[in-house]
Amino acid sequence: MLLAEALLTENDLVLLVLAMGAALVVGNGYALVRPPTRTKEGELSRAPFARSLVMIVIGLVAAVWAIATLTS
Repeated sequence: MLLAEALLTENDLVLLVLAMGAALVVGNGYALVRPPTRTKEGELSRAPFARSLVMIVIGLVAAVWAIATLTS
């Protein structure tokens, strides 16, 4: 038995997509809702709205796809 066969199951890729999609949604949503209180020189005071919204949509699509795959 190879190490890859022992560590990877058939749903591992789907679970990774679910985790990454959920992380995109939660992380970018949090960045929009609660910007940093203090910023350093050269940092943005708020997250760019359009970029964060696009990343939330991408994460939501990935998470929904993964959940649909796991439940089918």
